Amino acid sequence: MPVIQASQAVVHELHGTRFTSYARPASGSRELCGWRVEFPGHTEGVAHRVGREEVLYVLSGSVRVGLDDVWADAAAGDAIVVAAGTMFRVDNLADEPMIAWVTTTTGFGAVMADGSWLTPPWTT
Repeated sequence: MPVIQASQAVVHELHGTRFTSYARPASGSRELCGWRVEFPGHTEGVAHRVGREEVLYVLSGSVRVGLDDVWADAAAGDAIVVAAGTMFRVDNLADEPMIAWVTTTTGFGAVMADGSWLTPPWTT
């Protein structure tokens, strides 16, 4: 289906973060996945090594992101480019939530800090 209505989006919660899935193979997208992510205020992220490149466009709020050993701040209007193989973490130090739109390719997954592999359901 070329138009995915908001009412058709599927919400997932993981590690205290909300992922609202729109584009993925299960919704008809063959190559790309797109979802809205919400990091609540005062949330320390979970480090993970991404298997494919992903891009987060910050819609509102601000966060501190770790890309391998480099830390930077990102706020509304900024884009975060996470290269495949990068250890990635998002910390929201602010009171308000940070909301972003995320795009990646199908087959996306990540290696968690404990060595386990995670294929998020919002990418399948």
